[in-house]
Amino acid sequence: MTEEFRPEYKKKSIRSFVIRAGRMTDGQKKAFETYWPQYGASLFDGPLNTSEAFGREAALVLEIGFGMGASLLEMAKNEPDKDFIGIEVHPPGVGRLIHTAGLEEVKNLKVYMADATDVLEDCIADNSLARVQIYFPDPWHKKKHNKRRIVQPAFVQRLRSKLAIGGVLHLATDWENYAEHMKEVMDAAEGYINTESSGNFSARPEFRPITKFEVRGEKLGHGVWDLLYQRTE
Repeated sequence: MTEEFRPEYKKKSIRSFVIRAGRMTDGQKKAFETYWPQYGASLFDGPLNTSEAFGREAALVLEIGFGMGASLLEMAKNEPDKDFIGIEVHPPGVGRLIHTAGLEEVKNLKVYMADATDVLEDCIADNSLARVQIYFPDPWHKKKHNKRRIVQPAFVQRLRSKLAIGGVLHLATDWENYAEHMKEVMDAAEGYINTESSGNFSARPEFRPITKFEVRGEKLGHGVWDLLYQRTE
């Protein structure tokens, strides 16, 4: 992986991700040259001025860990009244997303290739987000690695400070053990309420697209669990 395609981050001891040496296609590399100036945002530029970045004032949605970006792109196209910010550390996924977004002339999207905790701390204003999405994060299924799971009490409180009152944190996973962990964390989290009146898992909301990965898993009998929690205070 060449230096110009490396994610940005500040030094820390524990990460919720590892850099996987995915091979970048020529098209993904070219996407950085062609479309990064349009879609890219840098951790080291400090607080993001969203009205300047998007040229308007609109509800703001943040997705952490968008993978190859297909569902994030679909949501940006399906919800043109909202502006979307994506965070991803794997260059092939970033390259693919900005390449497709550029070809389809998507206007309501910005992308960080950086550590999410750093972006939250340095770039995203408090009380500014209408929705935060974390879909199918790395489950770190070995018990000794559970501390690397991104959904932890301290992290969801950091997200709460970035959500506007009434804003929603939406989590989804296809690992039942992680789903139970997420629910336990969120049920105990101050300032949140489960939007599912029964207090259980939610049905998939219409705005979350079904991925090819998810369809394949369903055919194999794998479950998917959604959780939506609203900031109350």
